[in-house]
Amino acid sequence: MTPSFSFSVDAEKSLVRITMSGFFDPAHIHRFANARDEAHRSLRSRPNQHVTLVDIREMQIQSQDSVTAFQRLLGDPASRSRKIAFVVTRSLARMQLKRAVADRSAGYFDENIDAAERWLLEDS
Repeated sequence: MTPSFSFSVDAEKSLVRITMSGFFDPAHIHRFANARDEAHRSLRSRPNQHVTLVDIREMQIQSQDSVTAFQRLLGDPASRSRKIAFVVTRSLARMQLKRAVADRSAGYFDENIDAAERWLLEDS
């Protein structure tokens, strides 16, 4: 499945919504990182004070190289969000995701985007 991604920024809530699907190779991950940086420039909050909601329900199981590349992206202090929530369905994808997230505190939600967004915005 061809990879795709989209970003939506709610500057008032300091919320970045990301939807991802398919199988990512290094070139796609590079394009994703550039689009993420562009989305972050739309925020009005101070750096690292935004929250991120990532819908990966349609994402395929990724190669180990892709998981490692996403791990680097998620760990980048320059773009790190204050809180991050993932909406995911498949258990194997969730296991890969937890490896990529590594040391970050994150929320994981089974198909419930509204619950993920509520969790992100509580105490904001």
